[in-house]
Amino acid sequence: MTRRLLPILLILVLAAGLAVAGAALWTHPGRALAKLSDAMPGPFSAEVLQVVDGDTLEVRVAIWLGQDVVTRVRLLGIDTPELRGKCEAEKVRAAAARDLLRSLVEGQPVTLRDVSYDKYGGRVLALVSGADGKPLADRLIAAGLARAYDGKARGGWCE
Repeated sequence: MTRRLLPILLILVLAAGLAVAGAALWTHPGRALAKLSDAMPGPFSAEVLQVVDGDTLEVRVAIWLGQDVVTRVRLLGIDTPELRGKCEAEKVRAAAARDLLRSLVEGQPVTLRDVSYDKYGGRVLALVSGADGKPLADRLIAAGLARAYDGKARGGWCE
């Protein structure tokens, strides 16, 4: 008899726990975790640990007292050539984009805004500004080392 009641009892306990959790989120919706599609407006000050390539940084962000997060951040709104590009011209421009980005952030804090998850795992997207407050993406576009990018199909860099 108890073997038959045990699964039913387990289901009832689980249902009660879910009901309590649901009630807590219903009465305090602001306490729910952010959805993957949500952007966090910021601003968040960050220390650059590494320039990965022309449009990606690795940063340390203090998100709370004593709580730091190290993550890769892709610059929102641009595409730069790939270091492992399809032709030599792309590889040269990719190195130039990486070097310019490195010179813009070296020893300087950056500010992240509109932080969201990137569709490619392990990093986030953000509007990133240098210490002077100017968007890094705009500087790379002005130098001819990046193109505006909306997250859809990318154009090639080999002509």
